[in-house]
Parts: sequence; structure tokens; C-alpha cells
Amino acid sequence: MSSSPVTTASPAASVQSADAGKSAPKLRRSRRREPGRPKRSILLTVLTGLILVYTVVPLIWLVISATKTQDGLADSSGLWFSDDFALWQNIHDTFTYNDGIFVRWLLNTLLYVVLGAGGATLLAILGGYALAKFTFPGKRAVFAVVIGAVAVPGTALAVPTFLLFSKMGLTDTPWAVIIPSLVSPFGLYLMWVFATEAIPTELMEAARIDGAGEVRTFFQVALPLLAPGTVTVLLFTTVATWNNYFLPLIMLKDPNWYPLTLGLDAWNSQAQTIGGDVIFNLVITGSLLTIIPLIAAFLLLQKYWQSGLSAGSVKE
Repeated sequence: MSSSPVTTASPAASVQSADAGKSAPKLRRSRRREPGRPKRSILLTVLTGLILVYTVVPLIWLVISATKTQDGLADSSGLWFSDDFALWQNIHDTFTYNDGIFVRWLLNTLLYVVLGAGGATLLAILGGYALAKFTFPGKRAVFAVVIGAVAVPGTALAVPTFLLFSKMGLTDTPWAVIIPSLVSPFGLYLMWVFATEAIPTELMEAARIDGAGEVRTFFQVALPLLAPGTVTVLLFTTVATWNNYFLPLIMLKDPNWYPLTLGLDAWNSQAQTIGGDVIFNLVITGSLLTIIPLIAAFLLLQKYWQSGLSAGSVKE
């Protein structure tokens, strides 16, 4: 049997290695960020907080002010409640004031939204699908016109639209608000971009090979894939039509056809007329009731809207 030689380090070598270990600089451990955890930014957090305050504080003021009487609005702080809680009485007075004209304005607004925003969404779906999946002469010219129409503000077209509808005899009618609302260049552009990414061309070709016509291919293949984009466009057009003020202002004279925006402005202007009723509490309560349907629509359709925004970010 052969024994392996055993080497022993000298005491001097051990002392030198210990000194070298003490003198060697220690490497700092790098902090590794956990995967999937976003990097924190103090500046971004501060800016987000400021935007949150800017957005939420007016809503808080509106909710608190809707609980006050006319006298309570002048005698109490804007961001705190008064001694008397009059929210339910304000709601009752809002719906019954002037023979319940607020209900008529609400129904008018719903009419403009259903026909105007609904029609604009339908036209945006059809136009966006056609522009995304079909090739025809003048397609680039149409694209330039759509982009140019997006850049033009609606107020710049209000006066020419009024002159046109005046020649047609449609002013002071609901059609003067509904027909211009059918045109949504931004909705058309959004559906054009969304349809380009959301509908695979191979899937359409497979449906055609199976014998499906263009109408059946659109309704059974393309339309379900366009659902997130449809909801997004519907939300944008609904908000635009619901908050539309300038177009009804120049088109309508009969208060029976006013939307909520124009009607509440008429109530607010009563304080500036001689002998007019000062009903700021009803104006504030009506404003609160006006935004509740929009908030409910965003909350109920949030998952479809978020899926529409994230569609196309993952490529299979």
C-alpha cells in the first residue's frame, strides 16, 4: 500500500494568507430586482399622486355639495358637509322641478347616445374592417382624409354644419344632433388599427375556403374578434355624445330637445336673469346624476376595454 504524502502549510504562510484576506476589498453584493416587479420611481409616484388629486378632488366636492341646500352651499366649506343633509330632497327636487324637465333632458341624452354613439360605433366597425382587410384604389387617400379629420376639432366644423342643416331645415330637431354624431374619425382610425392586428388574414381565407360569404365571414369570424375594440370605440363615442355641449347649443332652441349638458347650463344661467330662480343645489345634484351612468359604464366594461388596449401585445 502506498500512502499519499501529507503537505502541511507553514505558520508563516498561514499568517500571510490571513493578512491577504483582510486586506482584500470586499465586493458589494448587487441588489437584484425580483422578476416581474416594476422599478420604483419617486418622480413618477409624485406625478401620479398629483393627477389623482386633480381628478378626485372635484368629484369629492361634487358629491359633498350635492348633499347641501341652497343656503348650505354658501354657509359651509366646499369640501365638508353642512349641518343639514339634503341629498334625497335635492334628487327629488331635481326630477320634479319645472314639471320634470330633467327627465325629458335625460331621455333626450339617451336618445342621442343610442342613435348617435351607437351608429358611430357601427360605422367605425364597418369602415375599419373594410379598410384593414380589403385593398381598393384610393386607400391611401382615404387614410390621409381620416388622419386629417382626426386633427380637425369638432368646434371648427360646428358653424359650417349649422349652415348646412339650416339649408336642409333640420335645425331645432334631434336629427341636427344625431347625424353629426354619426361621424367619428378617431373611432374609425382606432377600429382600422385594431382590425389590422386582431383579425388574422389566414382565418378569413379559411372561412372563405369553407364556403362562407363576406357577410357571414364578417359576422361569425371577424366581429367576435373585434369585441374589445368595439367596446373601446363605444365608450369614446358615448362619452363624446353624452358630454356634447357646443353642437346642441347652436342647433337647438326648443328646451324640450335639450340634452343634459345644455339643460343644466340653462338652470345655471337662471341666476343671472331678473326674477330667475337660484337653484345651484339642483344644478350640482343634476351634474352628479349626469356622471353616474358614465362611471357605471366604465366600471362594467372595464375588462373588455383593458383587453382591447392589450390586444396585439403578445404574438403567438
